[in-house]
Amino acid sequence: MIAHLQRASDTAGLLSYLYGPGERGNHARPRLIAGDGHGAPIELLAEPGSLSDLAQALDAPVERLGARAPTRPTWVCSVRSDPRRPDLTDSQWAVVARRLVSATGIAPDVDPDACRWVALRNQPRQLHIVATLAREDGGLHHGYRDAFRLQTECRRIAADLGHLATASHPTARAQETSVPAPPITISSEFSGSVVAKGANDDLSAMILKHAGFQQIQDWHGRRHRLPTTTLAADQVVIASHAAEMLRAARYDVDLDPSLDSARMSTPVNLLGSYAAGAALLQITDQIRSAENGEDLQRAVDQLLHPDHGALERVREALEAAGEHINDLDDEAYALADRFGFAAEFVSSAQSELVDSEDAVRRVGAPPRPQAEIRTHSSKLPISQSAALAVSPAAAKAGTGTSASPLAAPSPSAARSAPRSR
Repeated sequence: MIAHLQRASDTAGLLSYLYGPGERGNHARPRLIAGDGHGAPIELLAEPGSLSDLAQALDAPVERLGARAPTRPTWVCSVRSDPRRPDLTDSQWAVVARRLVSATGIAPDVDPDACRWVALRNQPRQLHIVATLAREDGGLHHGYRDAFRLQTECRRIAADLGHLATASHPTARAQETSVPAPPITISSEFSGSVVAKGANDDLSAMILKHAGFQQIQDWHGRRHRLPTTTLAADQVVIASHAAEMLRAARYDVDLDPSLDSARMSTPVNLLGSYAAGAALLQITDQIRSAENGEDLQRAVDQLLHPDHGALERVREALEAAGEHINDLDDEAYALADRFGFAAEFVSSAQSELVDSEDAVRRVGAPPRPQAEIRTHSSKLPISQSAALAVSPAAAKAGTGTSASPLAAPSPSAARSAPRSR
């Protein structure tokens, strides 16, 4: 069983193609076999005359994201079974679809806010899964390792169906999770290079190559080594990632603790002695990964806190540098003044962002009703299309189908300027 993953930007066009005759006219009896529309009647909409409504049903969470929506929000997975084996029934293919969307995180079984998806068939021995990356709670599915998870789960499904030679005899679940191969050891040698030994089969070699290792074949046998130019921090990341993928494929992996990112007591500082810069990079990463206004406010507070924020520390450091320059050299007053001016500019930046916490916290949230500001009501039509139905989970999370943007606050009439010398 093989899975092929793609991304698309036009859900309606994709569904029209899948339900159509196909490029070679080989699509026969297209039909929906499984899916989850979170309240949208996908079973009723999965007809050739209602495909645009089905696309709207799938894309409704994407529309709610507005400007945050990705350019290619449609997740497409095509699966083929072994042509040497009997075809699966629609019910069996539906089970395969649910296992795949659960394994990748598109729609885990216990997640009420998962992505919307449908599974359909239009050819023998094939399945197509169409999903949108937007979740019901306003988040996004990050598919960095979806392709690897798909192939791993496909191999497990094939084994469960008896399509693999190694699965011809029933085995206990505990035995099923082991691989009849020597353990793979990933270690750091005295020279500083990182080597993986014991990967003698093609699958483990392919996984190591995908992670970034180079294969070496000599009289010692098959080995895999990271390039000698790989930085120490990158060695940890690559080795840990390789071990994770190998274990997901049921290999026994012995990873050197010095290369295990999960066991490291302190993070690797990629900026060397510039600890303050590294700390600010972490804050920047928190800001960029914020999924809502609450997360964004917590990250921004690291910069703006009046007593302990990064801006206050920078202002104090610049001011102290100017004062100490004067203490060290009375004639260097011009340089001391430059640091003083810089400290005052930081102070002005702090003043500009005073009392912004609540506004940051409300970013991305539905606007509050303000009758005194709005002169026209923006209520939705009473008879809204069923395709744009909001699930109970989305309603509980407080996400709406549309929201008019808040008016931007007017800039301050006057800003504090640096004092003249």
